[in-house]
Amino acid sequence: MSVITKDMTFHEVMQKSPEVVKVLGSFNLGCVGCMGAVNETLEQGATAHGLDVEDLLTALNAIF
Repeated sequence: MSVITKDMTFHEVMQKSPEVVKVLGSFNLGCVGCMGAVNETLEQGATAHGLDVEDLLTALNAIF
């Protein structure tokens, strides 16, 4: 079972571990200062940035 899902907001995910910010950065996602992070889901953000949400989820869930 995944700890992080595509329906979670970036804000929710960043609250889980400081390592999350490093993983997001590796995908060129500067979510820490982004106002959209509060309401935008991982799926929405990945799509908006041309990323595969499954790749992002795999990397994020590897932390846990």
